[in-house]
Amino acid sequence: MRPIGMIGGTSWHSTIEYYKLINEMVGEKIGTQGNPPLILYSLNIELMRSGDKEKINQKYLEVSQKLQKAGAQAIIICANTPHMVFPFVTPKIDIPILHIADAAGKEAQKKGIKKLALLGNKPTMTGRFIQSHLKEHYDIETIIPDDQYLDKSHYFVSKELTRGKFTEEAKSFYVNQMELLKSRGAEGIILGCTELPILLDQKDFDLPMIATTQLHARMAADFILN
Repeated sequence: MRPIGMIGGTSWHSTIEYYKLINEMVGEKIGTQGNPPLILYSLNIELMRSGDKEKINQKYLEVSQKLQKAGAQAIIICANTPHMVFPFVTPKIDIPILHIADAAGKEAQKKGIKKLALLGNKPTMTGRFIQSHLKEHYDIETIIPDDQYLDKSHYFVSKELTRGKFTEEAKSFYVNQMELLKSRGAEGIILGCTELPILLDQKDFDLPMIATTQLHARMAADFILN
């Protein structure tokens, strides 16, 4: 098995889910008598909340280099938003970063989806690091909620979900957003906050949900098992 470096902490709730899923998925192949080699570096979520892109880039580079030195043969970032560092960090290390948009894009391709809606916090929805990757590598169009809903989505992610609070109010808000996005032509929904699959389940809506946490963890498990 090949060791993977995990960069977590943003939030620790989703990091736990990643750790659990990767162990379970590898266990499906090797049996529960063993477990995969994982090297976890947990960052303080306040770094990401600061919005200081230069500081964020430098810290993720520093951590990636430490994980490489510790023996990791690939890196998985256990959240959506920090993938903003991908173009900065990747050329400066010698091991791959498993991009979360690849996990989403491959699943959408399997389902024949060409237009995806993206839900998450404001930087993830309005940034180009997921949308551009999907367009460039999978020719998938991505749409996001209308401007008047972006701040409320950001509130639920940053003030509730990443702090372990999962309410019916938040669930109702996101189900309504999915209805609106479906009316605009969305064929599937990217749950682009790694806590959203904890809040929402496929039974909550009739469009395919692309749950990035599970799909990304599967990428890691496949890499570990070569």
